[in-house]
Amino acid sequence: MAEIKLILARPIQLADQVTKAADEATNFKQECADLKAKTEKLATLLRQAARASSDLYERPATRIINETAQALDKALALVLKCSGNGLMKRVFTIIPAAAFRKSCSQLDNSIGDVSWLLRVSASAEDRGDEYLGLPPIAANEPILGLIWEQIAILSTGSPEDRSDAAASLVSLAKDSERYGKRIIEEGGVGALLKLLKDGRVEGQENAANAIGLLGRDPENVEAMIQAGVCQVFAKILKEGPMKVQAVVAWALSELVSSYPKCQDLFEQHYIIRSLVSHLAFETVQEHSKYNITANKSISIHAVVMASNPKTNNNVHKAVEDDDRQLHSKILHPMGNRTPNQMHAVVTNSMNMLSGGSAAATTAAPQGSHGEGHSLSSNGKHILHHSPYLHHAHSGPSTKGRELEDPATKTKMKAMAARAIWQLAKGNLTICRSITESRALLCFAVLLEKGEKNVQQNSAMALMEITAMAEHDPDLRRSAFKPTSPACRAVVEQLLKIIEREDENLLIPCIKSIGHLARTFRATEKRMISPLVQLLDERETEVLKEACIALTKFACTENFLHINHCEEIIAAGGAKHLVQLVYFGEQSVQTAAVTLLCYIALHLPDREELARAEALPVIEWASKQSHLTQDESLERLLHEAGSKLELFQSRGPRGYH
Repeated sequence: MAEIKLILARPIQLADQVTKAADEATNFKQECADLKAKTEKLATLLRQAARASSDLYERPATRIINETAQALDKALALVLKCSGNGLMKRVFTIIPAAAFRKSCSQLDNSIGDVSWLLRVSASAEDRGDEYLGLPPIAANEPILGLIWEQIAILSTGSPEDRSDAAASLVSLAKDSERYGKRIIEEGGVGALLKLLKDGRVEGQENAANAIGLLGRDPENVEAMIQAGVCQVFAKILKEGPMKVQAVVAWALSELVSSYPKCQDLFEQHYIIRSLVSHLAFETVQEHSKYNITANKSISIHAVVMASNPKTNNNVHKAVEDDDRQLHSKILHPMGNRTPNQMHAVVTNSMNMLSGGSAAATTAAPQGSHGEGHSLSSNGKHILHHSPYLHHAHSGPSTKGRELEDPATKTKMKAMAARAIWQLAKGNLTICRSITESRALLCFAVLLEKGEKNVQQNSAMALMEITAMAEHDPDLRRSAFKPTSPACRAVVEQLLKIIEREDENLLIPCIKSIGHLARTFRATEKRMISPLVQLLDERETEVLKEACIALTKFACTENFLHINHCEEIIAAGGAKHLVQLVYFGEQSVQTAAVTLLCYIALHLPDREELARAEALPVIEWASKQSHLTQDESLERLLHEAGSKLELFQSRGPRGYH
């Protein structure tokens, strides 16, 4: 606050000059005496402010001091006019009485502003229950005065007052984006982060809510990142109360949604591992049908990760760097194990693969729970194969989390899934980190057993992850290989949702299956029929997405396109597609005719296409301007039509 102390020097000097000039006044002595009295009172307050400059609230202080200096400048100029000694000067110096009244009013306002500044910057004990009111400087903008007051209370108020102040800022941020920008401009982010870091639970929740609402503006998010929001969020998600963690996860999703550039910054603070930990808590362990299969697929990898010194050292160093910033400690992925203990871990994993659960349990080193592996509900150990998960349970104990009420646990899972959804959107690095953890297995369970919001956010997260896998072969092969239990569990749940046509989850699940179209084997045909069934008199968006998903199975880029096209025809797809091309809305027509063209291109000799009159439909579509605007679709229509002409006539049932 050295800058405030420097700018206070000028108004204090001006006040002394006004006092001295008023004593030397020869004209309007009474008016000058009044100005002197007000100036002396103001000077006393300014000197108090200088002594307390380190505690002053900087934003209003700077503005109030500048306004005060202007008022004293005008008062000095007025008093100097009254101090002339010459007869001619006294005769010709005309000062309207209104000038003195205006100057007195300005000094009164400055006295009120500086008094308010001293009170609002005081500690809760010094201020007491006194109502601060609005400073005169904010008379034309009451909201600004209210924002100043609430931010000041966030910094110096009692725990209850700080919580109430954060709640007030939440209300202001909800009311107007302009108010939100003013909160940012007036230094509210730092005060909110301070409350989030060390306040009581209710205050932390209010602070996280305010940050989430303010984070809906990309410029605001940049300011929050500079203020250290990533470090504070990481600390809370690692060791804060679950109620606060749920709100922080929601706020994180808001920030990332409005400003995707911050995805990598959050990932660098190991936030993914904390979010996955919340997804996995009481999720995977409760469902042994996933647990048993998961053990066999991840245990070996866990041992490799654990036994790789280079990997361990890199992870350990990264964690130490992160913790140094957050002023907290996280256990090394392998804890303090000795080589003998590492041998026990390897022995356990080998026993699990061979079904020796009893031996694995007996061989486990004491104190190992939560360090490298944990017990499932069926007594088998589950190794955490990702470095993210080795640190997942630092912070509140598992027992403490178990004591939380079910509603809080459900909200936490929903918000964790929501945050993962936003973090994964369009980010390959984060998607790899997510799939290296138990997240896919968790999403499969949550789609089956979770509450409505948990299911929705899980489905959206899977949609984003599979979208990245569609365009990245390495991610597709590593995370969604057909032999992966997690992948099989996810596909199983996606298909169940499509088959029962759950309207809340249907669209993202259709998209996810389409994104995975290139991962299925030729023998896996069960995903085609449910998608084809959706082509019969459904909502426009469902029809369009079903066509797009099926196109990813039937397109030339899919190595098994012949097999998939045959399955689409066998499920009755040709008849539905012809109807959609003729009678569907434009977006549906485009998607349906694209799929029909691929089928005709790959299987032009099929009788089902002749019966559905596919050739006349494609010829008709080739003449529709809204369908031929896309050059690639126009070319596809031409190629499909040419192929069909070789095998089919234009009449009904014209198969040769």
